[in-house]
Amino acid sequence: MATKLEITLTRSLIGTKPTQRKTVEALGLRKMHQTVEHQDNVAIRGMVKKVAHLVTTKEI
Repeated sequence: MATKLEITLTRSLIGTKPTQRKTVEALGLRKMHQTVEHQDNVAIRGMVKKVAHLVTTKEI
């Protein structure tokens, strides 16, 4: 069974770079403390790594 990632936006996007904002938006996060689920794959892992200081992740 493929694992999933639970990604939560924990820090504000105020003052972040535009590319980081686009990455968070592409992950489907719009509000603080919003949580989304994504399949665990290389593309999603790369996006999470780019904004790791803004989000928390958990494998489910």
